[in-house]
Amino acid sequence: MLTKKQLLSRIVQIIVVLLGISFITFALVMLSPGDPVRQMLAGNEDIIVSQAEIDALRHELGLDKPFIFQYLDWLGRALQGDFGFSYMVKRPVMDELLQTLPATVLLALASSVFMLAVAIPAGIYSAVKRNSVFDYVVRGLTFVGVSIPNFWMGLMLLWIFGLKLRLLPIVGGRVSLENLILPALTLGFVMAAKYTRQVRAAVLEELNQDYVVGARARGMSESYILWKEVLPNAMLPLITLFGLSFGSLLGGAAVVEIVFSWPGLGYLAVQSIIYRDFQLVQGIVLWIALMYMVINLIVDISYNHLDPRLRKAGR
Repeated sequence: MLTKKQLLSRIVQIIVVLLGISFITFALVMLSPGDPVRQMLAGNEDIIVSQAEIDALRHELGLDKPFIFQYLDWLGRALQGDFGFSYMVKRPVMDELLQTLPATVLLALASSVFMLAVAIPAGIYSAVKRNSVFDYVVRGLTFVGVSIPNFWMGLMLLWIFGLKLRLLPIVGGRVSLENLILPALTLGFVMAAKYTRQVRAAVLEELNQDYVVGARARGMSESYILWKEVLPNAMLPLITLFGLSFGSLLGGAAVVEIVFSWPGLGYLAVQSIIYRDFQLVQGIVLWIALMYMVINLIVDISYNHLDPRLRKAGR
């Protein structure tokens, strides 16, 4: 397992990376076109706003200060848990992030469960029955799955199950089981196509190892070799891939959330960019970066725990 020194080093790395990301994001947001002050005062309507009103609000928000002072002010508040005030929804950024987080977590969990339920058995059986009819069918379907864009898959599911069959709602906008099914299937199908190929490749690689040949020579059954010897080793490299994918889902699958109007982080991120809500954009980017790094750290810890070779090397 990771030593205390290694764990402390990883935490320091996370802090340094977050500081770097926060600075770069803040700079890019400041350089982006559009004026958040005018957006707050006029919105999307053709309202004439005087320059005096604009200057007064810009001074109140501290947007008339030099860039570095604006960043240091924001960083000081962020270290205390205050990520600013959202111009779009008129509430603190942290409150908005916490409100959308459950929807994103629910979508990530649902799509991951569907993906695992399909990819693991299909990938294992396809590897065991290599070059069979089932193997060719699975490989063909996975090739199609990894080639289909998420948005197209989502639109097709909406057209089939929402418009033609009328089994599921077309318009979302709220968290419910009915609204969850189609976005979870969209994300889960594309992920299942990729992971089925990964599982198949990992199992095939282990089946060709010398220890499998030795186990067969000792008279062990194929089922015992597969479940007790091959699968534990084959699943280890997939843990890292799944951790990164899950981190991406927690960051918000923006395209799918927009297609299905799912009120998660991805949907919120796109809306905040459209409305030039710079404070909210900054908070979302930092949250996504933090999720990636924390999940990556958890994966590394679990990897060391699950792999006896790494534990032995650590000792």
